[in-house]
Amino acid sequence: MAKEKERFSNNIQIKNRRASFEYQFIETHIAGIMLFGTEIKSIREGKANLQDAFCVFVNEELWVRQMHISPYTQGTHYNHDLTRERKLLMNKRELKKLMGKQEKGLTIIPIRLFINERGLAKLEIALAKGKKLHDKRDDIKEKDVKRELDRMQF
Repeated sequence: MAKEKERFSNNIQIKNRRASFEYQFIETHIAGIMLFGTEIKSIREGKANLQDAFCVFVNEELWVRQMHISPYTQGTHYNHDLTRERKLLMNKRELKKLMGKQEKGLTIIPIRLFINERGLAKLEIALAKGKKLHDKRDDIKEKDVKRELDRMQF
């Protein structure tokens, strides 16, 4: 019994670190996500990856694709597919707002997967625009300058 409490955690923060380097975030939203039982157990163990994930609209519903959730080790033949499409749960008003803002060159990407205080899995998504090479260089330069200033203060 004590072993299971150590294995599962409600304090899960799985982040897409590469997204902030590749994209400029315009606005963010929180969405629920439809999961199978073995998927939520794998997420509570911290075995998910948002690296290549993106969101698309299909029939006025928002779906996340290429989000990798590892198979649950204790699962049987009822285990889930690793990268299946998963439906995101949002209000119709929020979905229409996102559909209207999704212009050419803008995309919707997942930033963070977390478990809220009620124990439900939530996905933070962002409407984002891809960065050009010179934008990435500017970000790297700003980080270097900030790091140097922090070193001088100590």
